Amino acid sequence: MSIIAPVKGTRDFYPEDWAFQMWFYEQVKKASQSFGFEEYEGPTIEPLDLYAAKSGEELVKKQAFTFKDQSGKTVALRPEMTPTLARMIAQKSGELTFPVKWFTFGRRFRYEKPQKGRGREFFQWDADILGSENPEADAEAIALAATLYQKLGLTPKEVVIKVNDRVLLQERLSSLEIADEKMVSVFRLIDKKSKVSPEDFLAMAKEEGLSEDQAKTINQILTEKEAYKDSPWLTKVFDLLKKQGCAEYVEFDPAVVRGLEYYTRTVFEGWDIKGEFRAIWGGGRYDNLTAEIGSSQKIPGVGFAMGDMVIAEVLRTNNKFPSLDPNKTKVLVTVFSEELYEKSLEIGQKLRTDSINTEVFLDANAKLDKQLKYADRKGIPYALILGPDEVKNDTVTVKKLKEKEQKTFTIEEFLETLE
Repeated sequence: MSIIAPVKGTRDFYPEDWAFQMWFYEQVKKASQSFGFEEYEGPTIEPLDLYAAKSGEELVKKQAFTFKDQSGKTVALRPEMTPTLARMIAQKSGELTFPVKWFTFGRRFRYEKPQKGRGREFFQWDADILGSENPEADAEAIALAATLYQKLGLTPKEVVIKVNDRVLLQERLSSLEIADEKMVSVFRLIDKKSKVSPEDFLAMAKEEGLSEDQAKTINQILTEKEAYKDSPWLTKVFDLLKKQGCAEYVEFDPAVVRGLEYYTRTVFEGWDIKGEFRAIWGGGRYDNLTAEIGSSQKIPGVGFAMGDMVIAEVLRTNNKFPSLDPNKTKVLVTVFSEELYEKSLEIGQKLRTDSINTEVFLDANAKLDKQLKYADRKGIPYALILGPDEVKNDTVTVKKLKEKEQKTFTIEEFLETLE
């Protein structure tokens, strides 16, 4: 009988894999809290209606994992966090102190084609600021992402943050006599531009009802790297980022629009400089989302989300992936015999009470050599030997496995050496 395989697009996290997840979470937490963000969490499943009108047709119809619960209501495994956040903020808007600055790190689910840097179940960092209509909030969100880059050891030679203003782009598209009701579909088209050939882009533009001249002018607009100067909003954002020491990570890119429909102004994405991967993360300003999910109060927001899979590949490619030891055990207490097993347990508990991560070997009949090899293979630095002589003299023999040294101490003396 063969072993049942995991569901396609999911991952098994062995201890060494989980060590990276926890390390990455710690860097996310430190960066977020350094800017005053508070941690929150929401449900893993939500009513499909929460995403239906907010997240874009492709995400809801093609990527969401949906099913009917026993009452017949259609629910979805959360493909993203922003609608949940907006609902939570709307529910308690009268009790919160604005601006709200929250972050979270947890599992998301999307029915995508699994490939390098992309899965159907993944972890994602979300950080959002709600209650501020100012460009200062947009700059702070971008600065937070840049701060994580710094904590991960990634430099502006390896990663870049591309920023655009959808209001500026919409104004320029309107000058081409593109109707307002077509803007969403044209934004979607622009979002796909980097993934298709110039010929395919023109063909797709014609399918959207654009003329060849309009499509060519759009192409031209998307190459103009100084156009941000026509946006006082973006000019302010870039100036603030310069003052926060993040300017080297950031550039204007008129082709960045983001696929989700709820973005209203600033949009931004993280990319690797070499362009070997898909976007590392993305986000933007969404000023209408809380109102769209039923809040009587319009609460402006800005934020971003970063998945764990692409950033891990970027770290590997740039030789920045951390070397981590999943085993945090500091001491193995060996067992001399069944008669002395309780004494070994007593010493183990004493060490734990003193906050020393300690294992007691589980086989009282195992030879000492086997126990020491076990500790060595697991990278445990100290092995305590507790034989009849040690018990008699109220001491322990401590073997430093890496150095192949051993010395006899009282347990108090050993604790002092560890401290």
